[in-house]
Amino acid sequence: MEAKNASDLHELAQDFREALRHSVYLVRRLDADGELSAAQLSTLKMLVHDGVRVGEIARNLGVRVPSATEQVIKLERAGLARREPDPDDSRAVRVVLTAQGRDAVESANRRRNAVMAGILESLIDDDRHALAAALPVIEKINSTLQN
Repeated sequence: MEAKNASDLHELAQDFREALRHSVYLVRRLDADGELSAAQLSTLKMLVHDGVRVGEIARNLGVRVPSATEQVIKLERAGLARREPDPDDSRAVRVVLTAQGRDAVESANRRRNAVMAGILESLIDDDRHALAAALPVIEKINSTLQN
């Protein structure tokens, strides 16, 4: 019985990862006509609260620090982000949103939400309810990966 459960768990893990992979592709296409690339917007969204260090940006994007630094430089040149001293560590800096960066994130969110609402509108009520019920579980999974 235990081997069956492990097998089922691995199959569920594979199916879930595949669904997430396809969802990432979908999210990247939601704002294909926007002014920001998916990577730029992802980076900006990481900064929404109190900003983050470049190392955390790299980890979240799945890239090395030099690549994340290049992304930050592009965002700085566009006036969307800036670096400032980290209040928790005087040796470090964190990247924070500018007002223009915050506006860009909000604008992209509005466009993406409108497109996604149109997609969700095509679902039947039972499917929308199932999706809503799954969101807390997905959030639990996400929170385990953030540590």
